[in-house]
Amino acid sequence: MLLASRRAALGLAAALFALPAFAAEPAADLIAATSAEVINIIKAKPAGPARQAAIQGVLQTKFDLPYMGQAALGANWNKATEAQRMRFLKAAESAEARAYSERFGQYGGQTVVVGKVTARPNGVSIVDSKINQSNGQPIKLEWEVRTTNQGLRITDVKVEGVSMVMTRRSDFNSYIQTNGGKVQPLIDELEARARQ
Repeated sequence: MLLASRRAALGLAAALFALPAFAAEPAADLIAATSAEVINIIKAKPAGPARQAAIQGVLQTKFDLPYMGQAALGANWNKATEAQRMRFLKAAESAEARAYSERFGQYGGQTVVVGKVTARPNGVSIVDSKINQSNGQPIKLEWEVRTTNQGLRITDVKVEGVSMVMTRRSDFNSYIQTNGGKVQPLIDELEARARQ
């Protein structure tokens, strides 16, 4: 029994101190800092405008939203005017901040453990991590990080292997096709979601 308790304590210590092992990796540092910031927001701010504004601040400073927006819009990006592109990016950012602010709910003891970083030849780093939940199985996340003019930025997150950017692309393309192949109805819908 003592051995089992000691193993459990060592396992907990390893989980708590897993992050510093990768502290020399700037991409891992970005993910660790972003995760900690979001957890602190969830702990400190109830759902509502203050939490949404804080989440939007994280999106603006840690993610490459123009890159992600263009990738999510796919071929429809080239069909949009410059004014539509700007409105789309602004509306998508606000709608995402609102959605994530509501989805995160209350802090329930989740922790994020950052794992290995894999550098790809195209300059992208993939940062493995997992969210440990107090009431369920860990959730595997892969963060795509690349260097931009503003420094390192997150450009995609895969949750259990599913790309959030590609999921948005599928959703957006479907919406555009259902609405006559035009980008404007999607922009209007995103702006409406952001205002709700």
